[in-house]
Amino acid sequence: MDELISPAVVARLRAAVEAVAPTRHLPALVQAEGAVRGVRLRERVDIVRDALLSDVPAGFPAAERVVLDVLDEPRFGGWMIWPTTEFIAARALETASTRDFDAAMTLLARLTVGLTGEFAVRELLNTRPERGLRIMEAWTEHDSEHVRRLATEGSRAYLPWAKRVPWLLAHPRATRGILDATYRDPAEYVRRSVANHLNDLGRVDPSVVTEAAAAWAGEPDANTPWVLRHGLRTLIKRADPTALALVGFTGDSLHVAQPRIPAAVVPWGGDLTFTALVTNHGETDATVAIDYSIGFQRANGSVSAKTFKLGSRRIAAGGSTVVTKTHSFRPLTTRTHYPGPHHVTVQANGVLSPPEGFVLGREGRS
Repeated sequence: MDELISPAVVARLRAAVEAVAPTRHLPALVQAEGAVRGVRLRERVDIVRDALLSDVPAGFPAAERVVLDVLDEPRFGGWMIWPTTEFIAARALETASTRDFDAAMTLLARLTVGLTGEFAVRELLNTRPERGLRIMEAWTEHDSEHVRRLATEGSRAYLPWAKRVPWLLAHPRATRGILDATYRDPAEYVRRSVANHLNDLGRVDPSVVTEAAAAWAGEPDANTPWVLRHGLRTLIKRADPTALALVGFTGDSLHVAQPRIPAAVVPWGGDLTFTALVTNHGETDATVAIDYSIGFQRANGSVSAKTFKLGSRRIAAGGSTVVTKTHSFRPLTTRTHYPGPHHVTVQANGVLSPPEGFVLGREGRS
């Protein structure tokens, strides 16, 4: 991913700026073409942002004029937009001007159509969160799904790769207006962002999440059940009773037996297969969400669990069901496996089985 902002991309950005400002010298951007080599993507963004700050005259109006002009330049687009959004945010924050703040938000909305402004908008939210959210709430009525998504995604509590906005964590109800306006958005792109935003809030204040979900369940459209399932997924894994009920899971007299595995040692790069018996001791049928957790060995010798979805089952009153799953331990770029003791646990509506241990072997490790 580092090469998304390559020397060639920086050169195209420089050419685009030169085309709209032919008398302007851009020595920092020239230097940035070489400086981005061999460093990570985040550092590349910073290098190009700082080059723009150096090459474009001081003051927000100059930055605004260059960006407005370059938007119409054919060479401008793609990943060069990311450092451009951060340049705009940084230049706007050099003053305490409300006009500059609002103009920067407007520019981010225009730029996000080409890539995203979700990281840069965090800089602005950190300085004026309430004003920023008022502007973002207005974006929920924008014609562009990209701008509507900037409202839902840019204001998430735990936006991946992005700076935290502590004010959002301290005021978890502050984005409710944005979510209420977009949970039935016509674009799946936006609805998925709404669900992820709701799931983030479950880590801050579960009551905020279940209140919003209950309101949406009362005024649904055809896509609302999916938004609720995805947005409540963490609370469902935690067996939050309100969250379970909102997505139709029932059964409060469940028992999950200790998983059974055929071998105590899983070869390196191999598969773990396990089965578990789930029993409904209740007097009515139960609709059950079934998940499993793997306790992964970490580099320091501790064990850290991660939960995975297994599915859902309808279990008759007094009945049982057997669940079976094969989990692969093949090498992944997103997870480093370590040999040694692990364990697997199965849960039904949050009711946990006893853990069953196994060992991930060293065989075949390179």
